[in-house]
Amino acid sequence: MRKTAFTFALLSATTLMSITALTALAPRSAHAATMPMSENAVPSGVLSLSAQASNEVAQDVVDITLFYEQEASDAGSLTDALNKRTAAALAQAKGVAGVSARTGTFSISPSTDRNGHISAWRGRTEVVLESRDFAAASKLAGQLNTTMQVGNVAFSLSPEAQRATADKLTGDAIASFRKAAESATRAFGYGGYTIREVNIGSEMPSPRPMFAMRAMAAPEAAPLPIEAGKARVTVNVSGSVQMSR
Repeated sequence: MRKTAFTFALLSATTLMSITALTALAPRSAHAATMPMSENAVPSGVLSLSAQASNEVAQDVVDITLFYEQEASDAGSLTDALNKRTAAALAQAKGVAGVSARTGTFSISPSTDRNGHISAWRGRTEVVLESRDFAAASKLAGQLNTTMQVGNVAFSLSPEAQRATADKLTGDAIASFRKAAESATRAFGYGGYTIREVNIGSEMPSPRPMFAMRAMAAPEAAPLPIEAGKARVTVNVSGSVQMSR
């Protein structure tokens, strides 16, 4: 559902609006008329306002993190075992169309006994799957879950979907900004306005984790159940206009 909203600021004793930057609606005295305006003074009849448009969009990218942990008596053999597990997962992922795979975190750390001596080494390796094909990613994750464990699933909005949504919302936010300016201009008895300055910005959603878990590897290659949610994209338009009689 798309939503638009606007706010504006002006000084008025008969409305609930609050003013920003309106300085000289009252007639000037003869003495004030002869005083030169400071370079930093704000002209009279300036209205500051802002508008917003937002919409919820279905997330179209999934990232699935799988991990494998192991202990060994020496760091060398542990590193070799972790590398082999990672290489096997990456090779299997390469055969699946529409799914990309990359290495994630790789770490090895020592375990010490009560005397402070190294008694073992513990390591962890990760493989991250990324795809817009949820079914293909789910199936592959289920297959890899027989040798690795699912650690995290996160959904996000692709850059292309973000740009397309923001482009459409920008027009809505600008239209709301102009409508607010026209309404306020008439309400304060002015005949028109010109735009002094305007700023356009967007708020993009961050990836949303679905869950994080440390489960035992599944005995069967069942697809991983995943379902994306929606992300809200917002465009803000703010600035000021010069009202004229």
